[in-house]
Amino acid sequence: MADNSQLGATVVVADTDTLLFTASKQGVVSELTICNTGGTARTFRVAHIKNGDIGDIQNKYYKAYDCSLDGNTSIVICVGLAFGIGDSFLVRANHANVVFNCSGAEKS
Repeated sequence: MADNSQLGATVVVADTDTLLFTASKQGVVSELTICNTGGTARTFRVAHIKNGDIGDIQNKYYKAYDCSLDGNTSIVICVGLAFGIGDSFLVRANHANVVFNCSGAEKS
């Protein structure tokens, strides 16, 4: 495995599924940071979609669903979640003030 590095980062469009990253290699997500840059509580979702099946987001793909995040706070989740080639991570929040950042390692 390569060193831990940023796999993806994005600011969402409110109430819209947004691609955080699609894997070109196998690897592991080690950390997911979700940051609410606004002063009001928001909700967020995170989905891990296997084999590029982005067009069909089923409940079984969600790792977090409508979780609450207080204003002006961040949450860091240590994940250890393996992913394969073509897997995608989608994120969503109920406001554009929510920022997602994902780090981990891909196989060389």
